[in-house]
Amino acid sequence: MVVDLPKLVVISGPTCSGKSVLAVSLAQLLGGEIINADSMQVYRGMDIGTAKLPLSERKGIPHYLIDVVDPDQEFNAALFLLHALPVIKGLHARKIPTIVVGGTGLYVKALLGGLFKCPRSQPELRQELWKECERRGPSFLYQRLSRLDRKAADRIHPRDKIRIVRALEVIHLTGCPFSELARKHGFSHRRFLALHLCLDIDRHALYSRINRRTISMIDSGLIDEVEGLLKTGYGSGLKPMRAIGYRHIVGYLKGRWSLDEATRLIRRDTRRYAKRQLTWLRADPQKIWVDPDHKQGIINRVMAFMQGLDL
Repeated sequence: MVVDLPKLVVISGPTCSGKSVLAVSLAQLLGGEIINADSMQVYRGMDIGTAKLPLSERKGIPHYLIDVVDPDQEFNAALFLLHALPVIKGLHARKIPTIVVGGTGLYVKALLGGLFKCPRSQPELRQELWKECERRGPSFLYQRLSRLDRKAADRIHPRDKIRIVRALEVIHLTGCPFSELARKHGFSHRRFLALHLCLDIDRHALYSRINRRTISMIDSGLIDEVEGLLKTGYGSGLKPMRAIGYRHIVGYLKGRWSLDEATRLIRRDTRRYAKRQLTWLRADPQKIWVDPDHKQGIINRVMAFMQGLDL
């Protein structure tokens, strides 16, 4: 029995590596459509700080899973799958090539390999962990995670508050190390044939792009965007408001630091985030690393994949 698995072209890479622009170019070439796999671009009203492509730069290509929830609504990998899978099924039925693009590694991993069953978040427990994190600092919770689940801690940055809190939450709710749940699952639930391209960009060039984009975001109105979100009632404690850029501008607006200092911190923390992304991406041997400047080589790989030829 021949199973007609949908084909996906997946474009990963660190922040600021040019994923979105490349995805539009490939969609134009293939007559395809794009699914966003960036965990911040799902939020309405958060455009500049999440580096969403303006409509004028999307070249008329439909983009899915952008602006699907408000900043105070829950969104996670499970909800990403809930939204993405019907879109992929519909595009496949209409024989429209599907391009998945985004820097959230867990979303892509869940899409290509499935998710292991995890208990639902308990608001009281999560709030308690967040309060402890704010009171004693992320390093305190990270040390606790290291004692309870060394393997999980090794894969999480000591300052990554969101993942530290979630790992501790799962351990508390299941009594089982987070890493052991992931190992048993294996992320091997295969729904698609995927060509997973990862943009390999020189570190110095990437950091230079990050520095320039930070200034561009501020010049384009990031401060007004954050002020508008706060005035709408979206508190600074919300998960998306704690993201890079947003928390820094909140700090500037509250007089915690100058705009120059906020800019410096955005650049620094974005570079650190890019480094963590690269560590995550390089841990998966199935990705194909490509030079974003060698566009024709990327096109050749994609066309061969779509035609069922050996890569």
